[in-house]
This record gives sequence, C-alpha cells and structure tokens, in this order.
Amino acid sequence: MSNRSFCNEPGFCPDCGGILPLLGEKGGVTCYTCKQLFGPEGNVVVFITCDTCPSQSDETVSKHMYSKQFNSPHPNLIAIHEAVAAYEPCSSANCSCHADVIAQDLAVFTDGITRQMVQDAQDKGIKYQIVNHRLYRDKECMFPARCAGVEHFLLALLPKLPDTEFVLNPRDWPQVARHSKLLPIFSFSKTKDYLDIMYPAWSFWEGGPAIKLYPRGIGRWDLHRESLSKEASKWPWERKIRKAFFRGSRTSGERDALVRLSREENHLVDAQYTKNQAWKSEADTLGAPPAEEVSLEHHCKYRYLFNYRGVAASFRLKHLFLCGSLVFHVGDEWLEFFYPMLRPWVHYVPVKSSITSHELRELLQFATDYDSEMKDIATRGQHVIHNHLRLDDVMCYWRVLLETYTRLLKFQVRQDSTLIEVKGR
Repeated sequence: MSNRSFCNEPGFCPDCGGILPLLGEKGGVTCYTCKQLFGPEGNVVVFITCDTCPSQSDETVSKHMYSKQFNSPHPNLIAIHEAVAAYEPCSSANCSCHADVIAQDLAVFTDGITRQMVQDAQDKGIKYQIVNHRLYRDKECMFPARCAGVEHFLLALLPKLPDTEFVLNPRDWPQVARHSKLLPIFSFSKTKDYLDIMYPAWSFWEGGPAIKLYPRGIGRWDLHRESLSKEASKWPWERKIRKAFFRGSRTSGERDALVRLSREENHLVDAQYTKNQAWKSEADTLGAPPAEEVSLEHHCKYRYLFNYRGVAASFRLKHLFLCGSLVFHVGDEWLEFFYPMLRPWVHYVPVKSSITSHELRELLQFATDYDSEMKDIATRGQHVIHNHLRLDDVMCYWRVLLETYTRLLKFQVRQDSTLIEVKGR
C-alpha cells in the first residue's frame, strides 16, 4: 500500500470521510464505508504529517491517531455503522423475513406434540380445530373481538390448511414459563422467559386497544397503512417538528423519565400521559391533568417518536414506523412475531428501559447532531415495515406457522363435537 499524507479529523477515514472503528489493543482498523485498511504502527500505511497538521513525528501520529484515547467518534455512531455493515435485508418470498421466528418457537418440541400436551394446554386458552377445511373452536371466547381478529385470517386460509388442532391464548400475557411444563400454546407476545408460540395479534384485523378515538380498537392494519402513508407524505423529514413525541397512559413507570423531561424542556419533548380505564386521579398521570388522546396520524408531524411496552408488547410500534419518523424503541424484553426483523440502529434507536431524563436529553442531542444518519434509520424503518409487514405477510405467517406446527403433531386430528363451527361474517 502506498504512502499518503494524513490530515483529517481523528477517527474518520482520510479517503472517504467515513467513520473508523475504535482501535483495539492490537492490529489495525478497516473503514466501514470504503473498506480501506489502516495499520496502527505505520507498517501497513505510513502517515505523513502535513503543513496544517500539528507538528509531530510520523511515529507519534501512527501510534496515537486511532488510539482509544485519541479517537473521537460517538459510540452510537460506531454502533450505527457496525449494525448497517452487518445487516442483510430479507426477502418477502414465502414470508421468509419471519421464518426464523417460527423455527425458533417450535424448536423446543423436539419429540413432537402429543394429544395429551394439547389437552393439558386447554385451560390456558381457546381450543381451535381445522377439520376438512372447516374451522371450529370452543363455544365461549373471553374476548370476542380478539377471536374474530384471529379468525379472519384462519377462515381465509382454510382451503390451504391441513387438519390441525391448537390452543390459542387471547390474553395479553404469555402462559408457558421457560422452566415450567412444556405446553403448545399460541400467544401474540412473550419475553425470553416464555416458550409460547407467537402468532400475529388479532389487532392486525380487529380489536386492539380501545380508546376514545378508536372505540372498537385500533384494528384494520391495512387501512392504517394507507392513512399513515398518506399522512407521512405531508410531513417529509425536513418539515417534521424537531421534537420527541409521546402520548399514552401510564401503564409502566418506564415512561416517567420522558414525561418529566417534557415538563422540564418542552422544546425537546412533548410527552404527556392520557387516561386509561384504571385512571382515578392526577396521581395516575404523574401529578398532572390527563392529556387528550391523539390519532396515530398526528404522530407523523414529529421527527422523533417514542415507543414503550404496555402490559405486554406495544400495539403502536408498527404504526409509528410508517410515519417516516425516527422510532426510539424502549426496552427489548417483549416481542411480537415481526420484531426480530427489526434491527437496532438499522431500523430504530434502541433505548434501555432504565434510562434517565438526563440520558434521554443526551440521546436526543445525539440525534440532533447526526441528523443525516437519523433520517437514514427512519427511512429504513419505514421501508421494512411497509414492504414486509403487509396483510399478505400476516396471512403467509399464519399459513407457514400452522403447516409447520401440524407436522409436529403425533396424533390424527378428530373433530371434537363440543366445539362450534366458525363461519365468515
């Protein structure tokens, strides 16, 4: 490699201006962008000082220019470049963006699924059967809208589905703790401490959180995709209000730090608590009157959107991405089936659940300082949800999930006469 003069900001590539990783204890570094290799001791690349550089020997420059003490790039900027460099976009073919989730959820059933296992799971959910391309379930459903939201997809897929039998949990909370008896139960959300089999939530079609603006629940993901995409086009990145935004009830204390920061520095954040069904006094909204609810489309005006978990995974997350705003996703414990497709620093900014108001202020300052990188993350997040979380992808996930699950059954499905047939409305 030929010698060249080197006189640029420390930590940035002299060839392309891209960021360089921090120097390890030994070895050199490779530019994330142009892949140029730089040696730490001058034996691969010899750095020659120039007239405008500080007066120092070649040896001093080569020794310290990329040292951990001398290097200056923000750690978050390094995380972005590393994440983007390692990211491989997925394909929509046969819902392959989510295939690993199905494989991982079913991998624990190494010896298959017996009739007894399904029977033991029945008191934790609703029993469903598909027999001769007809759908059956328990007579009672504790959450009718949730059952209807699931059944929309099952009914549409009946001509393609094999005879099968499964137990679906319509509650928010998963049922199969990792160190408890292994049971095959479908749940919409879980953490790593549970072994439930994830399915697409009912709210892709019906149900979901019911608030004043959406009294029957959020529902109809296809319609929200249209309305949010339309609203996002009115608020391109350059027009968005350069402020963080959040509206929601106080279901978790994790949200308090952002709300407090909003009260201290409203020019940075607009975060307020709304009422929920459990609201009794201003103590439930952190000592302030509850704010009015806002539509999902209203969020698109803002450049930075915060997402927090609710009782389990948040139903709002997928909607926020479609605004083309930068999503700050707080916590990584709770999952829905599509979460693994989303990568931190590639599609969203990861935020620890225990973050303080001071740390939030610093994080928002970082976002302001590196606006171009933030816009790129927002764009990638919007595109991955728009392209790989369509209703067709949800339908595909259900089909592949049930086909793969059914191959694990160690018994022949026989129609249960105690179940009722579910027909389309």
